[in-house]
Amino acid sequence: MSGEMQSRLYEGVVFHKRLRPRAHELSYRVFYMLLDLDDLPDLARRTRLFAHNRFSLFSFHDRDHGDGSGRPVRQWVEAQLLRAGIDTGGGRILALSFPRILGYAFNPLTLYFCHRADGSLAAMLYEVNNTFGDRHSYLIPVEDGETETLTQECDKAFYVSPFIPVGGRYRFKLLRPGKRFAMTIRESDGEGALLTASFSGKAVSFGDAALLSVFFRYPLMTLKVIAGIHVEAFRLWRKGLRLAARPASPASPVTIVPFRDNQGAQLPPA
Repeated sequence: MSGEMQSRLYEGVVFHKRLRPRAHELSYRVFYMLLDLDDLPDLARRTRLFAHNRFSLFSFHDRDHGDGSGRPVRQWVEAQLLRAGIDTGGGRILALSFPRILGYAFNPLTLYFCHRADGSLAAMLYEVNNTFGDRHSYLIPVEDGETETLTQECDKAFYVSPFIPVGGRYRFKLLRPGKRFAMTIRESDGEGALLTASFSGKAVSFGDAALLSVFFRYPLMTLKVIAGIHVEAFRLWRKGLRLAARPASPASPVTIVPFRDNQGAQLPPA
């Protein structure tokens, strides 16, 4: 697609705070890649340190996302949009995720910013992975005339933390990607606020110099992410939390949230 290159890096801090039944906090520095899915072949040609669907220092593999089949992620996202009755007319789709680093990645959450051809944001797709190898996504339409700050809600339908039962509700608040990007996810249940997770970071231009810099400043980051998840789980267990039953994943791999239900209505999980 023509126009300004949208792909970039965001360096910042991830913060998690659990409120109940035991207070627990953590924070660590990470970087994300924001990738225009149409830019991927060009990015791989222009940089020595980034590859698409092959091994490199940094890479993006289609099979790490969507239905896992390896077909282009853009095709999979567009298919979900059409299922939801959203025709974007070929607009940009930007994916915010961790890259593979030396062939390995684990993405707790990938965000897809789905734009119409005129540049307006049509929908968000939130792709969630748990440490058991399962994946589920939430597709939420965006109201016309949205501002730079976007707030969305949906019911939780997927087992993520082994210490939190499936149920409750997510509230997403996003500062749309620009010179800065920030997101906050609040999870609540019938008793109120339960968990807050956030990221805030600054944009860095995409290129070999930046990639080499983040490689040395965040060495083996993706391995540290999965290791950190297990370390924090052990700490929670030591604090007395016990495992919640793990139900089967939802029958549909994508929960499609009708717009009218993105305004705080409590819905049964899809």
